[in-house]
Amino acid sequence: MNAPVETAPAVRDALGECFSASYPGVVAFIAVANEGSFARAADRLGIGRSAVSRSVQKLEKQLGARLFSRTTRATSLTSEGRLFYQACRPGVERITQALEEMRDLREGPPRGELRIVAGHAFGRKVVAPLLSGFRACHPDVAVELLLDDGVPDLAADRIDVAFREGALEDSDVIARQLVPMRLLVCASPDYVRRQGLPHDVDALASHACIALRLPNGRLRAWDFRVDGQSRSLVPASALIFSDAELALQAAQDGHGLVQLPEYLVRDALRSGALVDCLRGRAPGDRGHYLCYLSRRHQPKRIRAFIDYITTHIRGLDLDVTGHWAKTAQAANAGEHAHGAVPVAA
Repeated sequence: MNAPVETAPAVRDALGECFSASYPGVVAFIAVANEGSFARAADRLGIGRSAVSRSVQKLEKQLGARLFSRTTRATSLTSEGRLFYQACRPGVERITQALEEMRDLREGPPRGELRIVAGHAFGRKVVAPLLSGFRACHPDVAVELLLDDGVPDLAADRIDVAFREGALEDSDVIARQLVPMRLLVCASPDYVRRQGLPHDVDALASHACIALRLPNGRLRAWDFRVDGQSRSLVPASALIFSDAELALQAAQDGHGLVQLPEYLVRDALRSGALVDCLRGRAPGDRGHYLCYLSRRHQPKRIRAFIDYITTHIRGLDLDVTGHWAKTAQAANAGEHAHGAVPVAA
């Protein structure tokens, strides 16, 4: 770790003198200069005239210069006052503008930049299609979607909102479950005709399986719930991919079994391109989570996005149960015709 930079005494004294200079004095000075009157400046600032006068006097003492010429009829800037006003005004205006912009971000219509991250599959399949609708509702918000299957660091990576399959283990992060996530083991009807489907978790050892490699280099374990207990295993793999959609395509092409989230396989199940098995062993404690940092002082654009995306993702038709039953019956009929093993629930 680098040692703290030592600040020279003269620099520290200058900084200390600068910060000890009364910022209210500078604000009071600018107000009097703009209004041409201590009384009107006090009304503008919402404080008493004596408070404005004391602040300006303190500033004049600090600067060692007289800033105003005061008479019973008028208040005007001295030559030193005009120089100080010209030097201070841009800075005060920028600070005032910054304060107004911060207030607008919280109180005005949502605007600004929004940086979000999601896993490749969930980002493409679920999040990205909803962004155009959000932008239509909030055209002043610019959205950047990053696809990353790793674990994000919301603060370090400047992430406003992260989508996760499972909550982040971070006490500083708020995780809201959007929808449950069911993991389904699937295969193509062609594979089922040739190899059948497993009736229990142990039977996976005799099947060709398609695995996913995680960003940390490990193979993703297949998760189940057997006899009320969680069980994880890494089956021997015929094919390994680092992308869930490639694994999905390999399963549809008949290369083996794959375990994937339901949202990713729902269309293939509904069309009959895949059938699933071991549904009764699917873990029931998984979920898709929306994660973000503290609710305090949250910009309006983030609140608007969270509300919009939560409503619309929860409104998606992710249930394939009815379609699964029909697909399973069709697959069973095909298997019996070829002497294969029936679909296992």
